[in-house]
Amino acid sequence: MSRIGAIVTLLTVGLASAAEKDGEAVYLANCSICHDRSVARAAPLDALRAMSARAVLQAVTSGPMQPQAESLTDAERRLVAEFIAGKAIADEVVAEAPRCSDGPAGFSPVPGSSWNGWGAGLTNARFQPTAKAGVTADNVSKLELRWAFGVPGAAVMYGQPTVVGGRVFIGTARSRVHSLDAKTGCSYWSFDTSAAVRSAPVLGRIADRNVVFFGDRRAYVYALDARTGELLWRTLADEQARSRITGGITLYKGRLFVPITGGEEGPSLSPDYECCKQRGAVVALDAKDGSIVWHTYSIPDEAKPRGKNSSGTRNWGPSGAGVWCAPTVDEKLNLIYVGTGDNHSTPASETSDAVMALDVDTGEVAWIHQFTPGDAFNISCIPGYGDIANCPDPEGPDADVANSPILVEMPSGRRLLLVGQKSGEIHAIDLEDREVAWTHRIGKGGYVGGVQWGPATDGEAVYVALSDLTSERVPGPDGKTVPRVSSTIGGGLWAFKISTGQEIWAAPPAECPPDRKGCSPAQSAAVSVVPGVVFSGAVDGHLRGYSTKDGSVIWDYDTVREYETVNGVPGRGGALNAAGPTIVDGMLFVNSGYGSIPGNVLLAFGLPRGP
Repeated sequence: MSRIGAIVTLLTVGLASAAEKDGEAVYLANCSICHDRSVARAAPLDALRAMSARAVLQAVTSGPMQPQAESLTDAERRLVAEFIAGKAIADEVVAEAPRCSDGPAGFSPVPGSSWNGWGAGLTNARFQPTAKAGVTADNVSKLELRWAFGVPGAAVMYGQPTVVGGRVFIGTARSRVHSLDAKTGCSYWSFDTSAAVRSAPVLGRIADRNVVFFGDRRAYVYALDARTGELLWRTLADEQARSRITGGITLYKGRLFVPITGGEEGPSLSPDYECCKQRGAVVALDAKDGSIVWHTYSIPDEAKPRGKNSSGTRNWGPSGAGVWCAPTVDEKLNLIYVGTGDNHSTPASETSDAVMALDVDTGEVAWIHQFTPGDAFNISCIPGYGDIANCPDPEGPDADVANSPILVEMPSGRRLLLVGQKSGEIHAIDLEDREVAWTHRIGKGGYVGGVQWGPATDGEAVYVALSDLTSERVPGPDGKTVPRVSSTIGGGLWAFKISTGQEIWAAPPAECPPDRKGCSPAQSAAVSVVPGVVFSGAVDGHLRGYSTKDGSVIWDYDTVREYETVNGVPGRGGALNAAGPTIVDGMLFVNSGYGSIPGNVLLAFGLPRGP
């Protein structure tokens, strides 16, 4: 999902270029096509106005909206930012979080419980054992909100928090990384980056120093002193013009394995854009100094001219097969596994919609298993989004493998990769013969459908959430039909036995409140599990804890409301998407705010203090 989920959240801009237009005119000419029509995951204007002008300007210049805003001048970007926010940038006050009174000196990550990186371990199981979680089926109902941290002017929260040594490390859409106290939310340090940070940070000890690593949406990788926030090094991991890092970075044996994807989906809406050239990649860096050890593209051949589109603009291909997810490490076979997305133009490659296995030491491709051949797709194919000139022919189903493969080993020694796909399927690959052991279809799939950010496993069952976020056509003010997020289609959670694929239970989606704008029952966010409880967030704004025995809901928190934050920033909760919750030492941390229901808060829940 990741690509589309990010893009349709954006201000979809077109071809206006007259600098003399005022902000409202720029918005109407370029942004309203999605945001005034309730397009799936596109926040309406009244919700966007919760953002600050600085946040909008950053988003359209160097953040997630930058590809869509390329045709605007600097003056137009500033005008539309100030129109959306309803305030001049010069009049805004930049809020700073209060500093922790004990300072950074006492940071000691070992010993102690942690959720380090995207999947809480090299296998990306997204599982936390009882001794580290502190949250169980018996006490989950007692979880209560401890504190909320607000990101100034943000409308989306997608950087999954990492918790190590009693500190929370989180990247934001405001191009800033924070180190917060897990118990109170006070700040130890913050660090400004060149672009928004969507990847989950990962910590490691390098040369007798605790270091936090992460990537940004300009494909830079950073290494900071985890105690003080001091920059140790910064490396551009991929030099393709539109490269970005969305997935978490994996640290293993002194190397960082970095997933790379491209940003050509937005520009593909323009019939004048030469679509498409970028390729996904995995890059290995030396954690000590950031030097590149190896670089492997998901498509081995560079794109070449492939004729012209219907507007006469030259097309290129093959392209795409982005790597959206945190790499998974197989220590026994010395391999890393990643999923790949679809192609953005024809011809389709043999490496899209696949799992790729790469040698840890060299980056050499060991094997590839493709699930959906021939899948070429970009957002110009979506009805109502713009010109279809760059839509590939034939058009594919957009069936990315956008989440991290989960490596499991059963007591018998049998080893499987569990792989979710936007096709609406969950697969198990037997690593003995690299064939599919079992597959289940849980949904229809599609460009914002299927299994999006990924399942979780406790070693016996795999828990899979379904997105299937859907737009429906409804009458518009001018009598024509317009798209709107469906409040009745999508969602659900399933449990399957790992060894056989047998369905254990299926939990139906919840109904949307009738008065909640932008609500969908879709469950796109990554799933997290502790013994007895599996957590799944929904686009309706609820985080729910389900019993692993029968799928019944045993804890439910509606995050859509206003919050008094520890840093004094006005806080709003919204849709839950992308990152899943992290659970450490009796506390649960989750982002709230995404797409059709914007928000700007990190929420910290804890069990009651005392006996």
